[in-house]
Amino acid sequence: MTTKKIASTVYDWADERLGLTDLAAFARHKTVPVHAQSCWYYWGGITLFLFLVQCFTGVLLLVYYRPGAEAYESVHQITFTMHFGWLIRSIHSWSANLMIFSILVHMFSVFFMKAYRKPREFGWFSGLGLLALASVFGFSGYLLPMDELSYFATKVGLQIPATIPWIGPVMASMLRGGPDVSEFTVQRFFALHVVVLPALFIPLLCFHLWLVQRHGNAMPESEENKPAAERKSEPFVPVFLRKDLAMWLIALNVLALLASVFPWALGKQLDPLAPAPAGIHPEWYFMSPFELLKMIGAILPGEAGEIAGILLFTLAIVLWLLIPFYDPTKESGRRARVAHYFGLLMIFGLAATTVIGYWTLR
Repeated sequence: MTTKKIASTVYDWADERLGLTDLAAFARHKTVPVHAQSCWYYWGGITLFLFLVQCFTGVLLLVYYRPGAEAYESVHQITFTMHFGWLIRSIHSWSANLMIFSILVHMFSVFFMKAYRKPREFGWFSGLGLLALASVFGFSGYLLPMDELSYFATKVGLQIPATIPWIGPVMASMLRGGPDVSEFTVQRFFALHVVVLPALFIPLLCFHLWLVQRHGNAMPESEENKPAAERKSEPFVPVFLRKDLAMWLIALNVLALLASVFPWALGKQLDPLAPAPAGIHPEWYFMSPFELLKMIGAILPGEAGEIAGILLFTLAIVLWLLIPFYDPTKESGRRARVAHYFGLLMIFGLAATTVIGYWTLR
């Protein structure tokens, strides 16, 4: 039996059970719109690639990491003793930050392309859910080295949910595992980071990807208004897929450059009795709500300012989440313009409060 015949027999056997021919036919017929804003389509794929890097490097780190009282010693061993341990840890940390950044870029590109409109509402909701889970991924992973910086930054970060009326203090206490951040907090964050969050994130990611395949890529209104004969598209396989993989390669090169030239540092070992070092702050993706609470607290000192800040930020999130119901179709007219300006306001607000937050740390 020739090699070609063996391959054909194996393919037929798998095709009968898995429907490979149907899958190949779907891939051949799937197309991607081509227009001046097509570059934004790649950010979803870049996010997926960075998540896969997170999974791979996370498993490698998991082999040597020890949560609890030995957390710092295990990370120190990974960084300074294990061959290329510093590089794996640096790639893991940089890819986490780049993934959240790419999710934000992807989210705003989806918003301004109006890709939340009917029938893509669930794509919008699931994408925001993935952003929320990715933020918790970053927050829970930041504490795991249990060095001085991550310890005090986590204490500061837990002040944000603690300001939520009634349930906030209880939520913060459950996350800490006691009255203060300790080795029990590390154990809880570790379980959250490697078990609970992946169990939530991966099914939601699969659902999100399925919705993208079902509804296709959205087009800007300028393209939708063109006659069908004037719209351009390209096959997903192999044309767009080849470009997407090229973007993955570029992302890999950027990640490798950052991880090797700017390796992720490990801070000093924690001394709980020592005062907090100057300039402690949460990670950049939490700087906006942190600074907002500070700004409102300066106007309304005490509990009233904390509640007002939480309510304002929560209101913005709810309005952002429900935008598909306010601007449901391309016939929305005035609502579409209001939604557009709301998006610009959100970008400006997040950027301004983040920049101010870092500026005031100087």
